[in-house]
Amino acid sequence: MSKQPSTEFKRLELLPPYVFSVIDELKAEAAAAGKDVIDFGMGNPDQPTPAHIVDALTAAAKEGANHRYSASKGIAPVREAICDWYERKYQVKLDPNSEAIYTIGSKEGLADLTLAVLDKGDVVLVPDPAYPIHPYGPIIAGATVIHVPAGPEDDFEANLRAAIENSPVKPKMLFLNYPSNPTSECVDLAFFERMVALAKEHGIWIVHDLAYADLSFDDYQAPSILQVEGAIDIAVESYTLSKSYNMAGWRVGFMVGNPTLIGALTKIKSYLDYGSFAPIQHAAVAALTGPQECVEEVRLRYQARRDLLCDGLSSIGWDVKKPKASMFLWAKIPDAYRDMGSMKFAEKLIKEASVAVAPGIGFGKGGEGYVRFGLIVDDERTAQAIENLRQMFIKDGLVVAP
Repeated sequence: MSKQPSTEFKRLELLPPYVFSVIDELKAEAAAAGKDVIDFGMGNPDQPTPAHIVDALTAAAKEGANHRYSASKGIAPVREAICDWYERKYQVKLDPNSEAIYTIGSKEGLADLTLAVLDKGDVVLVPDPAYPIHPYGPIIAGATVIHVPAGPEDDFEANLRAAIENSPVKPKMLFLNYPSNPTSECVDLAFFERMVALAKEHGIWIVHDLAYADLSFDDYQAPSILQVEGAIDIAVESYTLSKSYNMAGWRVGFMVGNPTLIGALTKIKSYLDYGSFAPIQHAAVAALTGPQECVEEVRLRYQARRDLLCDGLSSIGWDVKKPKASMFLWAKIPDAYRDMGSMKFAEKLIKEASVAVAPGIGFGKGGEGYVRFGLIVDDERTAQAIENLRQMFIKDGLVVAP
């Protein structure tokens, strides 16, 4: 009699059901019923990649030499382009051989770094709410995560200091993400100076996710943690071309900074992958070194969408603070619906207003009471979404019909 293999997969047991899959199912059900769901749920750019980047890909794809295995840390030209970009943008000089690595999107780099340097017994400090890979990368690696309240109404710095002091084990790593996904919270360079000083005081690595570096509004400029003197001693920074260059599906990112952590990521990636298709990396070079007007166009588009959506929500009595950066609105659930919780409220919006958002609980306990709008919908459909929400508010007695 044959024996069945074990179906006990302990690492998967560490992961809760993915909240967003429930929303995806509801969207699919609504679409199958003939509803036109206006989807603000994902941070998925809706515009095409700039032509000069696509042209670089197609030209490189015609070169037979580019069809061979690539390099897991990225080809030399892309690492040089990364360092040139950092020097131009932040006046930070980096060594392309030891302080920069190409990653298959920023998410892969963040996840693989945690696998490289964390283990059972290690403690990691992660803001809450947070982009899911920030806590779950360490959890998958076997580490213990301390969730540090970091919502708009929280004093993150005070909470962080308390978390360090109260941790039964000295924390090994701190994740940061500014401009933040999901909250859109922003910081100045002085904040990073304090974070670097705190990390050095306690011997803690810092991993900073700078995915929304270019999507800043109203004269705000998002700083790099590596602009802080001495930050490279204890910090790395991750970046993605997904948002700034409309390249989400290309899976192009990189990590720069401390050579010890970059070396650890390089080593583990050498076992896990051979890098992405070389023509994609050549296209990344074209993006980082070529005309940058496209980045400004992207920034202005998101700023206009932010204004349209915030002003529209305000017009129906749902006041949402305009963020200074990112591609998201972090909206507190209106008082009349607060007791429903973010998951039930998100379900209600799909079913009664044909509007999809991301429930705040999907980003951690600190996200409860909020929903996230992605600025990924064109003006006409955004206006329709506002009208749909207005009708729902009228039906529920929150707004008086005109």
